[in-house]
Amino acid sequence: MGKFSRRQVLRTSLAAGAFLTATRCASAPKGTPDNPAPGPQVNTNQIKDVTLRLIGTGVSQINDIRDKAQEDLGFKFDMRALSTEENNQIAITQPDQYDIFDGEYFSLPLVVPSGNLQPIDIKRIANYDKIVSFFRTGEFKGMPVEKSQGTAPFKVQYLTGPDSKEFSPTPTDYATLIPFQYNADTLGYRPDLVGRKIETWGELFNPEFKGKTAILDIPQIGIMDAAMVSEALGLMTFGDKGNMTKAEIDQIIEILKEQKANGQFRAFWKTFDESVNLMSSGEVVLQSMWSPAVTAVQAQGIECIYAPLKEGYRGWGGGIGLSKNLEGIQLDAAYEYMNWMLDGWVGAFLGRQGYYSAAPETARKFMSADEWGFWYEGKAATEPIVDPFGKTLAKAGAKRDGGSFEERFGNIVCWNSTMKENTYLVQKWNELIAS
Repeated sequence: MGKFSRRQVLRTSLAAGAFLTATRCASAPKGTPDNPAPGPQVNTNQIKDVTLRLIGTGVSQINDIRDKAQEDLGFKFDMRALSTEENNQIAITQPDQYDIFDGEYFSLPLVVPSGNLQPIDIKRIANYDKIVSFFRTGEFKGMPVEKSQGTAPFKVQYLTGPDSKEFSPTPTDYATLIPFQYNADTLGYRPDLVGRKIETWGELFNPEFKGKTAILDIPQIGIMDAAMVSEALGLMTFGDKGNMTKAEIDQIIEILKEQKANGQFRAFWKTFDESVNLMSSGEVVLQSMWSPAVTAVQAQGIECIYAPLKEGYRGWGGGIGLSKNLEGIQLDAAYEYMNWMLDGWVGAFLGRQGYYSAAPETARKFMSADEWGFWYEGKAATEPIVDPFGKTLAKAGAKRDGGSFEERFGNIVCWNSTMKENTYLVQKWNELIAS
């Protein structure tokens, strides 16, 4: 049935207080996309009473997405934009404070054991088969993602059963999150202030940029960036950057403490807003960055490059999960929201700030051929490229830093990670910040 018809069914069930299941949805009267089957009269007062509370980070808790979801789905959303640390803490300790958890895959070894997320029935996700393979099957272009170090999403994508808190190493009918965005992360820099091309992670510790670099103050991510830098400079090697031993953690923290004591870092940042301000002001010329921070700087008319580095990228993925407390109409609404997230509009919106859609072929329908060519295929833009808010990011003739989707994702060497020694890592990281 057409998307509009499916949503009419949901709105009817919301008004009537009925339980909408995947079976009922599949057997509902069908119409064509151009002439969807009419639904019964909707009780808008009851629909207005349905509100889903979302927690997540600022990169996706965006008012424009909330407004579009409310417009398309007919119920309300209360979004809270938090730091990664706050987001995980609430997910783990305050299950009554949210209905939907928008989080990163590396957080799942921390969040899932709490039992506060209920397994997602993938049979209720209409476009699940369109999600890129490294989430669903653990491979990309024939290469198993397990060869990448860290918490690759596939390693924590599935649960063993409908009431499970145990990750499954192979696909099942129950997912932890439904992915919707991901990227290959690297260092951002100001070419006007740096004066040359940045090609290696090792530049973050270059004394040439003393007092003008910054790194993430998120232990599980910041440590990975520091490891990439240290390896690039030959300062140390790791058995597995994504699962360091205590001795390796001690060594990398000592390296960071020395760099900090020498005044190498201007700041340790927690949110992309902080990184935008540091870069746009010129206080920092080279730092760990996220894609929307780079595009936010570019949207101010300031040149900022997301450097393709010879050692490769650090990958990450994000998705949405369901609170264990969701049931009935609220749960049905949450599944409808997850389906909406994969319909394409959100994928295109976030794609305009450099993120990739979990279901690229649906996002492509909401992007111009020029946008798709620029963001996904590494082609030169034929007209100015704009961000989700209409501000120009790149001029005609420009190409995306790092090239095509295949080039960038084919060069991920590690993923954001929660290590077995996570508690020890956090303790040592806090010592670094306090030093």
